[in-house]
Amino acid sequence: MKYRWLYLLISGSVIIAGIFSLVKWGLPIGVEFKGGSILEYRIEKDIGGNQIENIFKENKVEVVSVQKTGGSTYLLKLGQIGSDQRSKVQSQIEKVSGGRVEELRYETVGPTVGLELVKKTLYGMLIAASGILLWVAIQFKSFKFGVSAVLAMLHDSLVVIGTYSILGHFFGAEVDLLFVTALLTILSFSVHDTIIVYDRIRESQKRLGGSLYDLANKATSETMVRSLNNSFVVIFMMIALLLLGGETIRYFVATLLVGTISGAYSSPFVAVPILVTWDELQKRSRK
Repeated sequence: MKYRWLYLLISGSVIIAGIFSLVKWGLPIGVEFKGGSILEYRIEKDIGGNQIENIFKENKVEVVSVQKTGGSTYLLKLGQIGSDQRSKVQSQIEKVSGGRVEELRYETVGPTVGLELVKKTLYGMLIAASGILLWVAIQFKSFKFGVSAVLAMLHDSLVVIGTYSILGHFFGAEVDLLFVTALLTILSFSVHDTIIVYDRIRESQKRLGGSLYDLANKATSETMVRSLNNSFVVIFMMIALLLLGGETIRYFVATLLVGTISGAYSSPFVAVPILVTWDELQKRSRK
């Protein structure tokens, strides 16, 4: 706890970099949220993603992204496309490639549905945060435990969203339903380690007593190895998936990886310092 201001400074720097990215470049919104079409083709004779993109553009169809998902399989995220345009484009790809083109998937999402998904995502995050705040506050019989845990969770969310904005600008990542799934998963993982440290503080408080500053140091030291072991197991699995999992889940896994690292950091170095600082300020105000 002696260096808690340094930990909070590191967190603040990462969050400020993310906010700068959000303000300057924003979040790249995927088809599921802004409306559009998703097409997946299996092309017998591969002609490359650039040529496929050019064929769609020649037919005045907005191309958001073209991803190669297999040997000769492509996933395309597009603006709205009609059935006539779809048939025409497919025929042109067959003509250029000189082989059969099979349509594996076609989905279309209207902008109204996209807006509804955004609302449900925000409601989901709000319900999760409120539930965690109340549960932690009740279990530890202190509101400041709950608020500190939720602030650490908010820290992880900001780190992930800011990092995703940077990934979107430089690597073309888009906010889709997989990103939302990853973000909600990270919220629970973030609090998981925090609860372990808090529980050790509570145990020591009952058995030994003393200041929260000393108890927090003791609890953080005792749970550090367990937290690192737990986090590294997940991180190694995520790295394997990132390298071998394919294009379609790459940014989903990258989001989980960033969230896991941020969650492992925030439990001892954000949630506990906030709790200790709050306790010290409370004691000073009483005096």
